[in-house]
Amino acid sequence: MAAYKHAARGKRGHGPAAAFEFTLGDNLLALQAELRTQTYTPGPYHSFYIHEPKKRLISAAPFRDRVVHHALCLVTTPHLEKWFLPTSYANRVGKGTHAALDKCQQFARQYRYALQCDIEQFFPAMDHAILRETLARMLPDESVLWLIDRILASGRGVLAEEYTQRYFPQDDLWAAERPRGLPIGNLTSQWWANCYLNSLDQFVKRELRCPAYVRYVDDFILFSNDKGQLQEWRAAVIERLARYRLTLHAGPAHPRPVTEGLSFLGFRVFPTHRRLKSRVGLAYRRKLKHLAKHGQTTPIKASVQGWVNHVRYGQTFGLRRAVLSQAGLLAQEPVYQLAASIRFQAQNGSIPQV
Repeated sequence: MAAYKHAARGKRGHGPAAAFEFTLGDNLLALQAELRTQTYTPGPYHSFYIHEPKKRLISAAPFRDRVVHHALCLVTTPHLEKWFLPTSYANRVGKGTHAALDKCQQFARQYRYALQCDIEQFFPAMDHAILRETLARMLPDESVLWLIDRILASGRGVLAEEYTQRYFPQDDLWAAERPRGLPIGNLTSQWWANCYLNSLDQFVKRELRCPAYVRYVDDFILFSNDKGQLQEWRAAVIERLARYRLTLHAGPAHPRPVTEGLSFLGFRVFPTHRRLKSRVGLAYRRKLKHLAKHGQTTPIKASVQGWVNHVRYGQTFGLRRAVLSQAGLLAQEPVYQLAASIRFQAQNGSIPQV
């Protein structure tokens, strides 16, 4: 029941969730029986593209499978959490986007240079054999490995068109046939992404001994006062990622002064302030225009509220006023949110733009 409640949160008005709830008891008992007898089989994914802020292929599992994903995560999360370092911020209680931005800015104030890295085609590139071995090592026993295998197999090939084949040292001709890829949209994919890169976190902190490091999914930053040291760390990280059959985006992965601003989680982070990246603001304006065409007030208000709550962690006072005005909701942004934003920006040395 707990897994169902998690899966249904914010979805109860949607068709698949409503259909499952209509015969909730029977559906939960059937899933329970399938899991106990290990006869559970995942259904097909529904895949579609989103284009904001960039084009991505989202693969949505059937609702009953999402209930199973939540159940699996509820059971395994306490064991997986024991392995994680504080430097990993995605999908963890007490962490998240804003905590990662805070830590990034804290390090930007303490160090002169930063090495920004992100992994090419991360979700399409994750190797099933490496992930399975990683999860088997992190979990206390093998009781749920059969279910992990079923979920992994169900996602094989879903992102095949999104992956460009890469070969690594000692690969043979069969390397192209290795199962890979985790569907973007699964709760399990989000958690397993943390597990997949946990070894990288351990390497950076324990072997490279980098004192200032922050990672959110496949975006991570190393800080130092020595530009040459960051160059050495870059080479070491590239070599280590090859063990996981991953590669860096070559363009941004070079040491640069923190005063130039760090592109991280939709913001441009400076030691003294943060600005929302222009493409993120433009993308949301387009989304808001699309919602307005349907003339439904409730989805617009919910969307704007969520967006405002996110972007208020940067120097976005003027932008928020413009967007709220566009949506006809300018007077509805809670005063406490505006006041909290002003206090936040004042503490970070930036003046709100009105």
